[in-house]
Amino acid sequence: MNDHRISVTEDELHAYVDGELPAERRADVEAWLAANPEDAGRVQSWRTMAEMLHARYDSVAQEPVPARLELERLERRPRQWFYGAAAAVLIAFVAGGTAGWLAHGAANAPSTFQSFTADALDAHRLYVVEVRHPVEVGGNERDHLQAWLTRRCGWTVFAPNLEASGLKLVGGRLLPGPNGPASFLMYEGASGERYTIYTAKTENGATQMRYARTDKDGALFWAERGVGYVVTGGGDRDRLTKVAQAVYDQAEKNGT
Repeated sequence: MNDHRISVTEDELHAYVDGELPAERRADVEAWLAANPEDAGRVQSWRTMAEMLHARYDSVAQEPVPARLELERLERRPRQWFYGAAAAVLIAFVAGGTAGWLAHGAANAPSTFQSFTADALDAHRLYVVEVRHPVEVGGNERDHLQAWLTRRCGWTVFAPNLEASGLKLVGGRLLPGPNGPASFLMYEGASGERYTIYTAKTENGATQMRYARTDKDGALFWAERGVGYVVTGGGDRDRLTKVAQAVYDQAEKNGT
């Protein structure tokens, strides 16, 4: 006979939702849920969220981890992007005179915009599908999360408050970036939509916002004070722009 007083851990509740709970504990957990309506409600909310995430992101859930997002890269020498050539390409493009630079082969080096948005979009697609482990540090530890990422990254990492945009902080993690560590913050809306903020060091002092899109995901990149930002979300560009503007405004206000 099951004893309803047997304690059930948070990990076991998550494992129950994910179908990963050992068979011998399943009856105990179900008995616990029957006797503890608060936990039963939490489990149901997790299941609902998991169903929404699967419906929204299952098409990318099985994609392999891009090599440039492997954490081992943090221990290796940062890749070299020939920043001088890349900057020259960008300047030439803005001026409308790319042909001469293409002839010199400078276009073979990805621009800061290209490398940042590629990494940010890959990270977004990799982690938004996660139900149990989308982040390393949860949003309920905002102060610790900001302090940890600031210490590891080398610049002030600030997690903006996006509740006015209907988004709650899920948490964040440390990632490899184009030139060293990168911070990665995740936000979630009531319908299961997720937005992410990717930041890393850049040699660009400041740039205007630029938009990129891959499949169903859009991204807005800009740089300020030597830090590049990419806000990534779904294909609704107007919605993405409003979220990115809120991130930009709060970053400016906080001097980050």
